[in-house]
Amino acid sequence: MKQTLTSARRPLEALIHVIGWGIMFGFPFFFVERENGNINWMAYVRHSAVPLSFMIVFYVNYFLLVPRYLFQSQNKRYITYNILLLCAIGLMLHLWRSLTFDPSFVPKHRSGVPPGWLFFVRDMLSLVFTIGLSAAIRMSARWTQAEAARKEAERSRSEAELKNLRNQLNPHFLLNTLNNIYALIAFDTDKAQQAVQELSKLLRYVLYDNQQTYVPLGKETDFIRNYIELMRIRLSANVQMTTQIDIQPDSQTLIAPLIFISLIENAFKHGISPTERSFIHIHLAENDTEVICEISNSNHPKNITDKSGSGIGLEQVSRRLEILYPGQYTWQKGISEDGKEYKSRLSIRVKDRY
Repeated sequence: MKQTLTSARRPLEALIHVIGWGIMFGFPFFFVERENGNINWMAYVRHSAVPLSFMIVFYVNYFLLVPRYLFQSQNKRYITYNILLLCAIGLMLHLWRSLTFDPSFVPKHRSGVPPGWLFFVRDMLSLVFTIGLSAAIRMSARWTQAEAARKEAERSRSEAELKNLRNQLNPHFLLNTLNNIYALIAFDTDKAQQAVQELSKLLRYVLYDNQQTYVPLGKETDFIRNYIELMRIRLSANVQMTTQIDIQPDSQTLIAPLIFISLIENAFKHGISPTERSFIHIHLAENDTEVICEISNSNHPKNITDKSGSGIGLEQVSRRLEILYPGQYTWQKGISEDGKEYKSRLSIRVKDRY
């Protein structure tokens, strides 16, 4: 990716250089006398020595001095070699002007010519500016490449971490579901068989359909419905279960797969008691800008001997949200003051649709 971006940028950089130097070498035309519409090319060649010296200083710094010394933190050598370069270029400019000086180059309408040292100082300051410009451009390009490499490395790391989280989530989901089916076998084998059939449908989605970073919300909602129906099989009469899904079946809003399932799993894990009245309320909705998952359930904390689930689901949800939706979600969750109800409200701002 980095090589592709660099290769694509090179023609543009070359074009900018060509245009820039074309403008620089066009300036001498403004200082050349024209007689009868003809350009004095000897005068143009004499004046072109200045932009040519700028070009030499620029590219000696751009390709040699800046990478070899400034990038290697050898500042003293960099300054020393530039001083020597300035002296050499300044001497050559002085000799060139002396050798090519012709009184006829001086426009007749001008009453006097400024002293030669003034031109020398002007050219030296311009050369110093050119050195600084060359260093700034080269260092800016290096910073841009380093920033692109850093972002690419961070993106690769995030993708690897996300893939690892997803690989952890699939066994976690399967373990929780198998625990539920195992509990069903003890008191209702028919329901347990039905649960195995429902589980096969869910596993097809978990193992094959959710390998992309994002999936259509309608497809994810179908998976959630199937999962809730599977969990509903083992509920007893003292559990009040309500679901409200305000999402179109063909919704093409892109959402991270299995992002809500851990919240629902958590409700079934902590919201049901075998002896006390319990409730679980699930509400999924979508509007123009966000997808909302609201869950409230009775709070029945598991004791330390309960092994139903590894307890990593909510941690994964939090980490995946930070990777996939940084700054684009709000998640409010917590237990009521009396400790009898747990509420979770996750809102994700989404824009992409098929």
